[in-house]
Amino acid sequence: MKFIVSSTALLRSLQKISGVLSTSSTLPILEDYLFELTEDKLRITASDLETTITVELTPDKAENPGVVAIPAKMLLDIMKTFPELPVTISVNMESLSVELFAGEGKYKLVGHRSDEFPQVPKLENTQTLKLTASLLVNAFNKSLFATGNDELRPVMSGVLCELSKDNITFVATDAHKLVRYRRSDMKPGLEGSFILPKKPLNHLRNIMPDNEKVEVSLEYSDTNAILTFEDITLICRLIDGKYPNYEAVIPTQNPFKLTADRKNLLNALRRVAIFGSKSTHQIRFKISGKELILTAEDIDFASEAKERLTCSYEGDDIEIGFNSKFLQDMLNTLESEVVGIEMSAPNRAGILIPEKEADDPEEILMLIMPVMLTS
Repeated sequence: MKFIVSSTALLRSLQKISGVLSTSSTLPILEDYLFELTEDKLRITASDLETTITVELTPDKAENPGVVAIPAKMLLDIMKTFPELPVTISVNMESLSVELFAGEGKYKLVGHRSDEFPQVPKLENTQTLKLTASLLVNAFNKSLFATGNDELRPVMSGVLCELSKDNITFVATDAHKLVRYRRSDMKPGLEGSFILPKKPLNHLRNIMPDNEKVEVSLEYSDTNAILTFEDITLICRLIDGKYPNYEAVIPTQNPFKLTADRKNLLNALRRVAIFGSKSTHQIRFKISGKELILTAEDIDFASEAKERLTCSYEGDDIEIGFNSKFLQDMLNTLESEVVGIEMSAPNRAGILIPEKEADDPEEILMLIMPVMLTS
């Protein structure tokens, strides 16, 4: 088995799929890339059993098709050192010795048998929808930070994808904060829901182009999902279980409405939070008239901070506590200049809604649970 390929093209392909590689696996084969050479294509695969990702490229020359597993770390480390030049990889299929020729250098390592590499699952009874890459990148960026890490509640460690005839909705929550990201310009025309795991989504948002012209095919069954775009195919196992009824926790009656400049509020939160408790991250909102006063203190270190912001506010005076870290995460992921916070009582969830144009198909709602104020 032998092929010649551009060093930068090979490195780019290896890096696209390296985020799935397992470094702490009990199966040594998962620390390898699987190389499959056909007459005119080279397919490289990485897997951690839960997620399998494949990239395709066209070699400049291919001889003697075959399949072999090559240690990923060593291959990546050497490829990163090369300038743009043709690289020849030659594999002796009997001894599985792998030789790499580049410029004046010759490098040798030992490959492994391909039959130990995990098989790609075959999907049955699937549904398929076409999405744009920019829609998915946006949805993942806006929702992933709100997913949970509780191993006892695995469904909350993923992102719920809900399809209806008129829109597509992505939901993430860890019981302290919640994000509902909905797009009305995407009409799947079918009903269904599934929970995508966090790790492959984090990897996808790093390699997927934020481009409306790039089409992504999303195919799913009861157990797995396949996402295909450009030269990448990713297959991941869906999280099994029933997602909590998130609509039930979103309060609908919120008579107190605060409107503020997003960047000003975010910067004030960052400053004030420095002086607050590192364990509770509590920050106090005191709103009256057109004035918002943010305060935080850390009794153990006798530090405190107070900052006043002008805002627009409808409703009775209120004092409410929030986790400043969660609030900063939310404001960070939003892009609008103005943001609204709707509340009803100091012990009920606050709703964050970015200001948007009337014809904007993107609808974002973020929910944050209050923290008990210590007087």
